[in-house]
Amino acid sequence: MAVNAKKVAVYVVVVFVMYVIVTDPKKAADYVQIGFEGISDAAQALGDFATWVANGGK
Repeated sequence: MAVNAKKVAVYVVVVFVMYVIVTDPKKAADYVQIGFEGISDAAQALGDFATWVANGGK
């Protein structure tokens, strides 16, 4: 039963994403840019943390 709920949730998300892309492509592009900026910021923070650890936490 959980597998069916998971499939339904995935389908709902896919349909929503397609709806946003079709109805407002500019806003969809903004969402993608925001997502990539978030991923980039997270990667930068992990890199800074790894550098801090490699330098002995100073």
